[in-house]
Amino acid sequence: MKYLVQSKEGSEGLNGAPSVGPSYRSVFAKDGYATPIPGIGSCWDAFKYAVEKYPNNRMLGRREIVTGKPGEYVWQTYKEVYDIVMKLASAIRSLGIGKGDRCGIYGANCPEWIMSLEACNAHGLCCVPLYDTLGASAVEFIICHAEVRIAFADERKIAELLKTFPASAKFLKVIVSFGNVTPEQREEAEKNGLEIYQWNDFLLLGQDKHYDLPVKEKKDICTIMYTSGSTGEPKGVMISNQNILSMIAGMIQMLQSSNLSLDDTDVYISYLPLAHMLDRGLEELFIFNGASIGFWRGDVKGLIDDMGMLKPTYFCAVPRVLERIYEGLQAKISAAGFLTKALFNVAYNFKKGNMFWGSKQEEAGFVFDKLVFSMVKRMLGGRVKMIWSGGAPLAKNIEEFLRVVSCAHVCQGYGLTETSGPTLVALANEISMLSTVGPPLPVIDVRLESVPEMGYIAFDNPPRGEVCIRGDTVFAGYYKREDLTNEVLIDGWFHTGDIGEWQPDGALKVIDRKKNIFKLSQGEYVAVEHLENVYTQLPCIDSIWVYGNSFQSFLVAVVNPNRKAIENWASSNGISGNFKALCEDPKVKEHMLSEISRFAREKKLKGFEVVRAVHLEPVPFDVERDLLTPTYKKKRVPLLKYYQGVIDELYQSKK
Repeated sequence: MKYLVQSKEGSEGLNGAPSVGPSYRSVFAKDGYATPIPGIGSCWDAFKYAVEKYPNNRMLGRREIVTGKPGEYVWQTYKEVYDIVMKLASAIRSLGIGKGDRCGIYGANCPEWIMSLEACNAHGLCCVPLYDTLGASAVEFIICHAEVRIAFADERKIAELLKTFPASAKFLKVIVSFGNVTPEQREEAEKNGLEIYQWNDFLLLGQDKHYDLPVKEKKDICTIMYTSGSTGEPKGVMISNQNILSMIAGMIQMLQSSNLSLDDTDVYISYLPLAHMLDRGLEELFIFNGASIGFWRGDVKGLIDDMGMLKPTYFCAVPRVLERIYEGLQAKISAAGFLTKALFNVAYNFKKGNMFWGSKQEEAGFVFDKLVFSMVKRMLGGRVKMIWSGGAPLAKNIEEFLRVVSCAHVCQGYGLTETSGPTLVALANEISMLSTVGPPLPVIDVRLESVPEMGYIAFDNPPRGEVCIRGDTVFAGYYKREDLTNEVLIDGWFHTGDIGEWQPDGALKVIDRKKNIFKLSQGEYVAVEHLENVYTQLPCIDSIWVYGNSFQSFLVAVVNPNRKAIENWASSNGISGNFKALCEDPKVKEHMLSEISRFAREKKLKGFEVVRAVHLEPVPFDVERDLLTPTYKKKRVPLLKYYQGVIDELYQSKK
């Protein structure tokens, strides 16, 4: 395989263990893993290195609001940010909080988020991000589980933090608002024995104070990143300095090997949540290289406008964002006149054809880039040279379209919190990697482990199996959950639960999920069995098969309705017919969806966990049609095969 080298042979399973395929690493790591710059032993060292090398470079920027409207970006340099960080760090130490203590950060991406993170890095505090959309119950769990002593928060999130009292007050002693604090919030905090500060007031605590920075080791845990907890309580993924520094080294090596530059002139737009490892890792990468990070306003409808003003060179997105861009471009093309559409189609087919014949993206249609596709380039700010897509698979037709019209490289990547974000990334100008996540970064080994019960064998052609990862980016374990750690981290190999397939060029294609957990297109995890157990508590449902996939943003379901409940409701609402006819009646379907939605709210399910379309199946799922096992468990692959047409119609009906 062109972009892989074998690091270890595979082995057939012994004593009932599954077989494992050969271990592979990037061809760019054939002589050893990419290594960080000597002398850089922690995330703080990486930031300090950038400050010393690029003190006057623009580091963090946000749009100025003028008479209620967004204006230009206003910037703080690396040196200016460093000075604020040192005040923050001293303020933290003045309260008796130091190395090894946990610090929460709660809120949307903004300069203060990064400054709070770097203040943690300075004195070896362990940063515990709190995802922006988490509710009070999950925030309370994380604060108590991680024993968070101090929390920085967006002023809009202070109320959510206060809802975690009194339980969290056992651990949480200080709250710092990025903005203002109301008298009522101050009273509530003090009533529970907490100190609460506004940002500027907190900075004054650190003024004219000096504390020696502690020694920080590569193995030190710098972050506990909690997963969404779709199968139960959130799990705290322990990330070390070594993990993040290795990811940075791997990304730099990968970009250089693709003849792409990343330097202090680059600009990155920050809008994906910093509380997720994908964006957190990338921002650490850009900071290390002295680049500029501009923050969006927090409104997805204004993202393109923010990009137009910021003019980023690198852009990372989840598929749903790229789908919206694609849909918007398609609408403009459809509304254009005959000659415009004809010119576009000629340009598109010409450039696409050249790319598939081996031409580089920037050379495949440079005349049409100027005459036709420059509109798309300007829409994204005019300077984007790389668009990364992660979090869930991007549909092949959308990736192909954007590769042609965006005048930028569009590459999918793959990674998990447990592997410190970006882990495998498709390479620029490799059209064969379309619809794949590319080869591994040159800091890890990857192998496939057979899953015979699903028909995936690591020694088949092509090799398929569970993706297992080993290397310097793999996490240290789940905080306080050695049992869960031992389930997924075996002999140094992290078992992802995803099913992969090696491609002839050495790229990996993710094709399935080992467990019944998957991501929707916006990147949210769904635990399908949990949802089915919830929905079957409804009296009108006997059984339900919930379906979703990573190319769709919502769930659909096939329902075996309770016959008596449906017939009674139909009778009381003047609807007649036999049971089969009732299941096909649109009003009955509307009633079922209404009940599902009501029950989801009652059970406090998240929005993406609510089923949006249903097919009512009068014939119960059975063993005879191979839809259930002999012990009456659902067989999901046969269910999808049997109801594929129904599923396609349900998704089509919601477009």
